[in-house]
Amino acid sequence: MGSLPALQPALAVASGSVVGFALALVGGGGSILAVPALLYVVGIGSTHLAIGTSALAVAANAFANLAQHARRGTVKWPCAAVFAASGILGAAAGSTLGKLADGRLLQIAFAGVMIVVGAAMLRPRAADGDPAVRIDRRIALRLAALGMATGLASGFFGIGGGFLIVPGLMFGSGMAILNAIGSSLFAVGSFGLTTATNYALSGLVDWPIAGWFIAGGILGGLAGTRLAHAAATRKGLLNRIFAGVIFAVAAYMIWRAV
Repeated sequence: MGSLPALQPALAVASGSVVGFALALVGGGGSILAVPALLYVVGIGSTHLAIGTSALAVAANAFANLAQHARRGTVKWPCAAVFAASGILGAAAGSTLGKLADGRLLQIAFAGVMIVVGAAMLRPRAADGDPAVRIDRRIALRLAALGMATGLASGFFGIGGGFLIVPGLMFGSGMAILNAIGSSLFAVGSFGLTTATNYALSGLVDWPIAGWFIAGGILGGLAGTRLAHAAATRKGLLNRIFAGVIFAVAAYMIWRAV
């Protein structure tokens, strides 16, 4: 373990590339692996420090990937803005509660959320929807309620919440899945930045590691965005494989915490 600090930049870049790839490809998933990657691969010793660092890195990666999706015209900005605005309030409250939670219990609870997310990934997601959807008062109210709830969970556990946001945007507005993936990145970035700011005010962000993690995430995001557009309706196998990885990491986190 003595050589770990020297390897941390390379490990952070490698871990970040996986996170960025997953964020760009399916709008989430990679962010929920960021905390265990920082704890067990990069070697950050504190759960709270890993959550704060992860939130900053995921936010930066989400905004970088958002720019790529925006250039391809898949972001529904009004829907994304309403969802993110209400979710920021939830993320601020959730991250405040998360800082107060016991680190070991937070790890166990985080692993439980990973299991729920992994199970949700195994459910097939319809590829249809309305690619020309326009926001109205009814849609805005639904998106605001869903955004608040998702932001609360995102802030508490320090995750981007993409796999909650994507179905939330689809359910709240009826948009197509590719639009939901692109639009979700605005909310993922907004929630992550809110959480990271809250943790940074308590000194719970490792800035050098976050920088390396972000650099890796941008590289992975380039590949993920291209694949997302090339295979927008053929993610079933990838979701099953990724869900299996999430289950394995969750089990490892519970074993380490207990």
